[in-house]
Amino acid sequence: RAKMAAGGAADAQARFGHSVKGLLTEKVTSCGTDVIALTKQVLKGSRSAELLGQAARNMVMQEDAILHSEDSLRKMAIITTHLQYQQEAIQKNVERSSNLQDQLSHLLK
Repeated sequence: RAKMAAGGAADAQARFGHSVKGLLTEKVTSCGTDVIALTKQVLKGSRSAELLGQAARNMVMQEDAILHSEDSLRKMAIITTHLQYQQEAIQKNVERSSNLQDQLSHLLK
């Protein structure tokens, strides 16, 4: 009986060792999976930060382009106003010239 008890105890101990090894293997596998998931999340976060940085740089470039366009539009408005004044002056001169031509032709008759 002592041999059977010792054999049974050894058998139970072996089974316990196997179950501990099995649990340990499961835990190591689970930890490995968690580390992989964490790594993926960190890389994803890193990529998100990179994309946000690029978006911010693009936004600054767009803002500069908009400000430059605004400045150009303002200058074009000023040029348009000056051209309108010049066109009015030319039109008045053409009318005066026409009047002078009429007067000249009337005098020459």
